[in-house]
Amino acid sequence: MPKIGNIELPDFPLLLAPMEDVSDPPFRRLCKLHGADLMYSEFISSEGLIRDAIKSRQKLDIFDYERPVGIQIFGGDEEAMAMSAKIVETVQPDLVDINFGCPVKKVVSKGAGAGVLKDVDLMVRLTKAVIKSTSLPVTVKTRLGWDEESINIDEVAERLQDIGVQALTVHGRTRAQMYKGHSDWSHIARVKNNPRITMPVFGNGDIDSPEKALEYKNKFGLDGIMIGRAAIGYPWIFNEIKHFFKTGEHLPVPSMKDRIEAARNHLIWSVEWKNERVGVVEMRRHYTNYFKGIHGFKEYKQKLVTTDDLNQLLDVFTEIEQVFGDYQFV
Repeated sequence: MPKIGNIELPDFPLLLAPMEDVSDPPFRRLCKLHGADLMYSEFISSEGLIRDAIKSRQKLDIFDYERPVGIQIFGGDEEAMAMSAKIVETVQPDLVDINFGCPVKKVVSKGAGAGVLKDVDLMVRLTKAVIKSTSLPVTVKTRLGWDEESINIDEVAERLQDIGVQALTVHGRTRAQMYKGHSDWSHIARVKNNPRITMPVFGNGDIDSPEKALEYKNKFGLDGIMIGRAAIGYPWIFNEIKHFFKTGEHLPVPSMKDRIEAARNHLIWSVEWKNERVGVVEMRRHYTNYFKGIHGFKEYKQKLVTTDDLNQLLDVFTEIEQVFGDYQFV
């Protein structure tokens, strides 16, 4: 069973990916309820934490019911990363994770996220600065390399382990791929099979069904998998995968009532955590995923994404339950 510091994880754990504007406490709570074994915060700017930026600070919120949970930071300056790790430690997460994988331009252009893949020496210095400044286990999430011609994950894994990184999650794409094309887990498997590598190695990218999870588990022999986009609006995927591993059979698909309950709870918890205005608005991005492919739902989706008042939204959910409560998913 994989271990990160003193954190004992189950055999072949399922991790929830840190996703910006998605992996907040309400979403993590849902995923925990439905079987996620280890979760991470949205990524947090080290510079933002040091400047005391309100949004960065709010992302530090963690709750006991979601443990074990890690807080993920990113940045391109050693001193800022060290200082932010100290700030992170004050809220007592179970681990600190460093993001060396985010491919978006606004992060990469600051020499952070996947931008660091072009300079492994800098990656090592940044990681060392974090490890020295915290007593928490430090883990890293990264990609295969900058582009197809510069896949350097083998060197990255060895050098990070050598300085004390305690687990590595690898997204099976390069930065140049962004989220396009297919992830290639053969490179991640090579890292895992390197006799020098003793830390847990987790794979990430394209896991969107129990069948694929089992195929990749058997084919690549990693310590666990991280699931991101497939969990948005579908937190049931974790327990579905676990059930399929054990039995080879599928759990029944979530009913309409299950989906309404999850979306309603997600909304209520978002409002409780963020305040009504922000919680209501930021939930709008999730409704499409919760109610995907439902015939005749357009009118109600429109109500969900245009209603500003929480009580009125709860009335919309009641209406959806009355109209679609017996809807059958194929």
